[in-house]
Amino acid sequence: MKNIKDIKDIFMYRMLIIFVMILGASAVGHILKYMGFSEINIVLVFLLAILLIAWAATGYITGIVASFIATFAFNYFFAEPYYTFSVKNPSYIITIILMTITAFITSTLTSKMKHSALEAREKEAEATSLYSLNTRLTGASDINDMAHISASAVSLSFDCEAQCLCFYKSNKYDKIRERMENLETAFDPGEKFWDWPIYGNEEPLGVIRIPAEKAALMSEDQKSLLQVMIESIALAMDRWQASQKQMEADAEIVQERYRTNLLRSISHDLRTPLSGIIGTSEMLMDMVEESDEKYEMIKGIFNEADWLHGLMENILSLTKLDDGKLTIEKEREAVEEIVGGAVSHISRRFPEYEIRVQVPEELLLVPMDAKLIEQVLLNLLDNAMKHTPKGKEISVSVTEDKKLNIAVFKVADQGNGIKSEDLPLVFKPFYTSGGELADAHRGTGLGLPICESIVRAHGGQIEARNREDGNGAEFIFTLPMEDNRGDKQGYKYSDSRR
Repeated sequence: MKNIKDIKDIFMYRMLIIFVMILGASAVGHILKYMGFSEINIVLVFLLAILLIAWAATGYITGIVASFIATFAFNYFFAEPYYTFSVKNPSYIITIILMTITAFITSTLTSKMKHSALEAREKEAEATSLYSLNTRLTGASDINDMAHISASAVSLSFDCEAQCLCFYKSNKYDKIRERMENLETAFDPGEKFWDWPIYGNEEPLGVIRIPAEKAALMSEDQKSLLQVMIESIALAMDRWQASQKQMEADAEIVQERYRTNLLRSISHDLRTPLSGIIGTSEMLMDMVEESDEKYEMIKGIFNEADWLHGLMENILSLTKLDDGKLTIEKEREAVEEIVGGAVSHISRRFPEYEIRVQVPEELLLVPMDAKLIEQVLLNLLDNAMKHTPKGKEISVSVTEDKKLNIAVFKVADQGNGIKSEDLPLVFKPFYTSGGELADAHRGTGLGLPICESIVRAHGGQIEARNREDGNGAEFIFTLPMEDNRGDKQGYKYSDSRR
């Protein structure tokens, strides 16, 4: 797009070329006429002038205008009667017509050849520019280097002071990013700069910023070239960001592996002495009367050691789950024994709580890894006791849903329930009720996620919800009655009484 002043300057330049060339051809024609040459030689001089005009001035219109002016000049100076535009000899009419047609064709072909040559040079320059840009982007050290290379390439290609603003891990250009995300154009005439967005596969990566006065004069071909350059820049930035994310993910995996190995090592080292402390403290409690003040001290040691032992078991299970090394050894187990073992164990730590157990009267055998399911029940009971006031009842029940062919385990407390915003998060690692940090109420935020992983590994489902009577929360998990070892999806259990 050119302004009026530029158009006027170009017009005057082309008219000057036409005037000089036709005047020169007329002068040479007079010399040839004086020397006795025929009119055909003078016609050739004018044709040569038209060729030179078409070569010197770009555009078909210039050549066409020059053709007609040359014809009129030949008619005026060299066709009888001289110095008029009338034609006396009919043969001159044929000469003038042929001269006009020849001049028109010649100027058109010359302009077309020049335009093709110019277009070829422009394409070559564009290809060279794009190749140079891609080569430099490939060798860039980081995304800031890419931004510098991009700005330099655009500035060189369009003769302007371009900028490349990069959004990667930067809050400096949030307003521009928001505008690009909302697909708003940045070509406001009132702006100092025009912005072209650099879009990656997922999000805006940055913008190419060009001064408004330069951007307003860009042709459609230049805008197309700029868009191709931006696509190359976006591809390079996207590739770099993907490699950075992969490197960060690899580093995180290595860090997680080190952490897992450290946790596993510590847990293994602590589990043996903790088992000894638990056994010794149990033996000492049996040797001391409950009325003795030493009993409370020994009981405190037992509770602390038992809590730590449970924590170590959870950490070991977590590390095995993360590594995919948790082995499920299913056997048909009596649910009464599994529930009884978990209740007996937790009651030693929390004797002040009453636990009501309800299991089927008939023997119910369920395929499971007894140790892991007992750990699930212990974690759920431990969680229930942390949220239930002393003296309140906690219930554990097991039923069989013959229609779905599953066993349904339920642990219910009489606490304050679970906030609605916490329900989707209770099985997230290191998350405790109310968004509290781990260790609140001596909770680590590991028990429930481990429960979920173990139950899912058995092909079951687990969910948390508030009780219908509003007196607390309940956790329900299901186990299939058949040993479907390949089924990891489980069932979505829905209590028909709800």
